[in-house]
Amino acid sequence: MTLASSPAASQVVPGILGFLVVAGMGIVLYFLLRSMNKQLRKVVPDPRWKEEARQNQEQAQEEQQDYSTNGTAKT
Repeated sequence: MTLASSPAASQVVPGILGFLVVAGMGIVLYFLLRSMNKQLRKVVPDPRWKEEARQNQEQAQEEQQDYSTNGTAKT
């Protein structure tokens, strides 16, 4: 009975190189996500005038719906 201390030539094992590649990708991903979060925190929300313009447009649409097609108010 012999103990196989190393894999056969036809057997493929990831070994230390596979582990290092996966660990390296994990480290790179960590720093990439950290940088992305930092950049997303810098994004400025829409200015107040855009919000006001949108609300004015919605009010205008509601007012148009209050009138019939001939210009008289709906009852």
